[in-house]
Amino acid sequence: MTTSITTFLTYDTQAEEAAALYTSLFGGKILETMRYPAGGPKPEGAVLTVTFELLGQTYIALNGGPTFTFGHGFSLMVQVDTQAEIDRLWTKLLEDGGKEVQCGWVVDKFGVSWQIVPRALQGMLSDRDRAKSGRAMQAMMRMTKLDLAQLKAAFDGV
Repeated sequence: MTTSITTFLTYDTQAEEAAALYTSLFGGKILETMRYPAGGPKPEGAVLTVTFELLGQTYIALNGGPTFTFGHGFSLMVQVDTQAEIDRLWTKLLEDGGKEVQCGWVVDKFGVSWQIVPRALQGMLSDRDRAKSGRAMQAMMRMTKLDLAQLKAAFDGV
């Protein structure tokens, strides 16, 4: 038996726009666009789903109507290596109505929560030296967009 899990994101009417944004940010690709057939709840030919790939992971975006919204209990975490990557993704996800949250979280204009996190942070927070990891945690908790240099300085006690 073959089993797979695919992240399924349900939008009001923005599935195609969201997939285009996400694939442009992460170098992904649109795999398939499925359209409503005649007799569906939306006009024939309107986008039903968009299947896309980001960094080898498949996602499906559905235009399900206005009753579907995203909550903060679900997020997509993106681990990056540089401050430039943090800045680029943060800026793009905020465009056209996104919202900054805290600790590296940003909500895009569609309501999807993202965590834009430097890859080094996990090592800092899990370090055996609890004073160092505690300083990194305290620094992170004071930030909205994460600043890798400030996190490293806090971790190092500088």
